[in-house]
Formats: sequence, structure tokens, C-alpha cells
Amino acid sequence: MSTKPDLMTLEPRQLNDADRDILNFMREEGERVNPSYVAEETGHSRPYVSQRLKRLKEHNHVRQPHRGLWELVEDPREMNDE
Repeated sequence: MSTKPDLMTLEPRQLNDADRDILNFMREEGERVNPSYVAEETGHSRPYVSQRLKRLKEHNHVRQPHRGLWELVEDPREMNDE
């Protein structure tokens, strides 16, 4: 059980190009990735990919089940379609 309060989810307009690239890549690759692989395939730097993943995690869109491994929880672009 998390002790952190849930933060509001991001809206599609709050996503930048890197966020969209990361989310697209995670969906294409089975939703589990590591930052180095994402960086290599999207053209963004590994540190920047890690930064964006942390931001997505703050808003509960991705989670980090193990060091260096990230998985998609909810795509904010789909949440707002409902």
C-alpha cells in the first residue's frame, strides 16, 4: 500500500513530445522497457528519458517494479477519452 497521496493524472495537453514518444514505445514493446532502450529507439537522451519516466510515475501512469525496469500502468491519452 502506498503512503504517498495520489496525484492528479496528466492530461494529453500536458504531455510533451518525449512523453508521447515514450508512451508510444512502451505500448509497442509490450509496455515494459528500460530507459537505455527507449533512448536508443526514440532518439532522446537516456537521462532525459529517465526524467520523463519519473514524471509519468509521479502521476501514476508508469511504475518501476525493479531498478531500471519501467512498465505502463495507464496511458493518460486514453484516460481522457472515456
